[in-house]
Amino acid sequence: MIGLIQRVSQASVTVNDEMVSEIGQGILLLLGVEREDGEHEIEKLANKVCRYRLFSDDDGKMNLNLEQVGGEILVVSQFTLVADTQKGNRPGFSRGASPEHGEKIYLAFVEALTRKGMQVKTGRFGADMKVALVNDGPVTFQFKV
Repeated sequence: MIGLIQRVSQASVTVNDEMVSEIGQGILLLLGVEREDGEHEIEKLANKVCRYRLFSDDDGKMNLNLEQVGGEILVVSQFTLVADTQKGNRPGFSRGASPEHGEKIYLAFVEALTRKGMQVKTGRFGADMKVALVNDGPVTFQFKV
């Protein structure tokens, strides 16, 4: 499982010219699910994202997590994160989860964040989404669990 998080001042997802989700200050999380991902990976990544200190305190240091700043999280599925790009000029997706498994893990991950008290919004799994964001910093981190 790969999570790419970006600290944002705002982010939104549009599908077929309809805005399906938007957040203010918080995290945009692009989630790539691999074939073997399960409950262990879900919990590990959810814990990391909830606790990760990427927001600035009064001294300008990254010492605050999402909960401490009252931020929201927008989770968007992105299977291209798990692509193998080492050879040739075309990505390979053999590590990626099937659509059925990917959606199951995606929904379980969103539920795990919700159980941890996060304010979670989502994209639409499997849809052709337009994602807009204002990356604050820019601050971007990648987690592989």
